[in-house]
Formats: sequence, C-alpha cells, structure tokens
Amino acid sequence: MKTIVHTLCVAMATAVAAWLLPGIHISGAGTGSKIVTLIVVAVIIGVVNAIVRPIAKFLGGCLIVLSLGLFLLVINAAMLLLSSWIATNMGVGFRVDGFVTALIGSIVISVVSGILSSVLTPRS
Repeated sequence: MKTIVHTLCVAMATAVAAWLLPGIHISGAGTGSKIVTLIVVAVIIGVVNAIVRPIAKFLGGCLIVLSLGLFLLVINAAMLLLSSWIATNMGVGFRVDGFVTALIGSIVISVVSGILSSVLTPRS
C-alpha cells in the first residue's frame, strides 16, 4: 500500500513541477492520458531511483562528502534527466529540457512528494 501511495505522490509532484517549470513537458491527448503518463513517469522515476541512484551515490561518494551533500542535488537532477530520456525512448510524453530545469524540477519533486507522502502514507 505504501508503494502505491508513494508512486501517486511522485506522480502528483511531477505534475506540480510540470505546472511550475516551463522546461518540464507532459503531453497527452486529454486529462486521462496525462494522468496515465504521470503514473508511468512516476514508476520510471521509482525504478531509476531504486537501481541507478545508489550506484551514482556510491561513485560520487567523495564529491558528496566534499560538497557537504550538495552533490546529491546534481545526482537527483541526473536521475530526472535519465527518467526523461527513458520515458522519451518508451514513447511516453514526458520531457525535461535541460540540466537547470532538471535541477529545479528535482528539488520541487522531492519537496512536494515528501510533503504528500508524509500526509498521505498510512501509519503502520
């Protein structure tokens, strides 16, 4: 149940980021199509964060320590760009235009999904 709620929170956070930032694009024929796109993108982001992000954090460990953790923002932006690339190659209507947009978008997605997850995740 927590995984489903968290995926929906990431989908809503991605919608907020697309709404706030002109460089994040979600395309679809209608509202239902855009919702499906957001859910697929949230799953892609989840898979990328589960598989690739730990490897990137391990490889960039020294830079993370030297920058007092700020390099994690760069890793998060790279994961969002990778998710955008995967979604585009899968034919999903999601695109991030550049690194700066990905950096700001990853911050927005992290903050909004964190707030939504803390409010909506059932306590067990």
